[in-house]
Formats: sequence, C-alpha cells, structure tokens
Amino acid sequence: MTIAAAPSKPRAAARALPASVDASVELLKAGRYVADRSLATALYLALSLKRPLFLEGEAGVGKTEIAKVLADTLGRRLIRLQCYEGLDVASAVYEWNYARQMIEIRLAEATGRQTGASVPAGTDRAKLGEDVFAPRFLIERPLLQALRSDAAGAPVLLIDELDRTDEPFEAYLLEVLSDWQITIPEIGTIKAAEPPIVIITSNRTREIHDALKRRCFYYWVDYPDAARELEILRLKAPEADKRLAQQVVAFVQKLRGMDLFKLPGVAETIDWTQALVQLDRLSLDPETINNTLGVLLKYQDDIAKLQGSEAIKLLDQVKSELAALQAV
Repeated sequence: MTIAAAPSKPRAAARALPASVDASVELLKAGRYVADRSLATALYLALSLKRPLFLEGEAGVGKTEIAKVLADTLGRRLIRLQCYEGLDVASAVYEWNYARQMIEIRLAEATGRQTGASVPAGTDRAKLGEDVFAPRFLIERPLLQALRSDAAGAPVLLIDELDRTDEPFEAYLLEVLSDWQITIPEIGTIKAAEPPIVIITSNRTREIHDALKRRCFYYWVDYPDAARELEILRLKAPEADKRLAQQVVAFVQKLRGMDLFKLPGVAETIDWTQALVQLDRLSLDPETINNTLGVLLKYQDDIAKLQGSEAIKLLDQVKSELAALQAV
C-alpha cells in the first residue's frame, strides 16, 4: 500500500523558485549570501531539475548556510538531519512511540478484564495490532518529515556532514533519494507528493560512495578570494571599520597559504572580525592578534606556530601590500 504524505500545517505562500542563474544569484544575495556564478548555476540547475545538490568542501566555507538561506528566502520549512557515526533509521527516518503503544495495550487489557475477555469485546488481536501501529504512534524523524509538503511547498532538507555517517546509512539514503518514498512495514509506503529541496554537505573526511553522488549535482565550495571574502564580511559584520575589514581579510588569506593543521574558514573570519569590533579595534596590531588567535584558529599547534614573530611578520606584509594597493 502506498500512502501519499499528508500535508503539514499550512504556511505563508512560497516565493517562486528562481527562473535563471541571475535570479539564483539575487535569491542568495537576498539572504545575505555572497556566491560566485558557478555556485549559483549549480543551485539553479538543482532546483530546476529537482535534484539534490551535493556540496563538498572544508568546514566553515558556507555549505550549511546555503540551505538555511534557501529555506528563508523561499519561505519553506528547513528540516535538518545532522549526521554522525552510528546514525540509524530510528534517528533519521522514524520510530514507534513504544511507551504510548504499551499504554494502549494495557488499556485494552484492562477493558477486556472488565468484560471478561482478554481484549475488549468485539476486538480481536489482529485489530489491536493494527491499532497500536496506527500513524498516531509514529514518531517522524527528518527524512520522513521531508516527504510532507505544506502550503508553501516542499521543505528544504539539509543532510549535514554526510561523511560522518557509515556506508549502510548511505545505502538507505540512496534508496530514499531515488524514489522519494519510505516504506514502513506496519503502515505501508509513504511517498512524497513533491520532492523536497535537498542540500547535502560533506567536509570530505572520507569519500562518499559514487552511487549516491550520481543522484546529485556536485559542487566543491572553496575558500573565497579576497574580494569576495571582503564582500561577505561587509554583509556579516557591517559595523567593522573599513581598514580593519581589509586587514582581517588579507591576514586570513595569508594564513590559508601556511602549513596549518586546520585553516580558518569564512565563519572564523566573521567571528574574528566581530570579536575585534567588540574590543573596539579599528586596525590590527601584534598584541591584539596574539590575544585573539583562539577565535581564528582552533588547534594549539597552529596558534603556537603563529604567535609572536610570525604574526608580526604576516601583519607587516599585510600592511605593506594594502598600502601599495592604495597608492595605485
């Protein structure tokens, strides 16, 4: 038996999907997300052809943010499945509310005793079995929730950090992405009336199976260049002094050329800038850099490598290069 997924609670009317690559750029910009044209193209094609968009890249480059921006600008629900090692069907798809089922069985037994029967009069065991596996006892998890549309349309499903899961879950996810349906033995098959908008992210801590990638459109999200990172910073930390923002971006760009265990992402650039603004800094200086490196870098070996003379050296290079650009 196939069951059409019931609509969720009505929401406000959805914004139409972008009709072009340019419209996709504007859609992301409306959500304060600065994207290059190649990313906007991948997004437009994924939305138009109803295919999942698989975003891979280093942590902190803005992969997860794309799903949040899409849900916000399109007026859709955002359903997030945060992946981790050992993720199973009970956590990702559905499980039965065993406590409520036991209460139902105990009530049936109590009513049966009152009538002198093992179960209520007129009720057989098969009927009781159907009752305890009714939809009202079903706890829906993100993948099942994502099959249910509402007045705004299909939701945005974010499958975040898929590389943290194992291969058996990948195989199950492949089945869901292929048919947009989930089979529950006690109820039947629940099929999406409209496929959700799916964004899958991976930090590439391991390779994802080719079969799953083939179901998706793929895009590698790289660190932004200096111009785009400065534009991002002006949107996310507009209170920062112009000179400070330029120095921060130039400094972080140089850090990404170093041999560090974990390079800072855009998220760290934003956090560091906001921290510097909180300290009322209008420009970078060696002492401030040394005192705030824990905002920018997350490993002690990286911090130790940069503190002191290395930070001064990088800062001098940044100031010299910015001065040369301004002189042109």
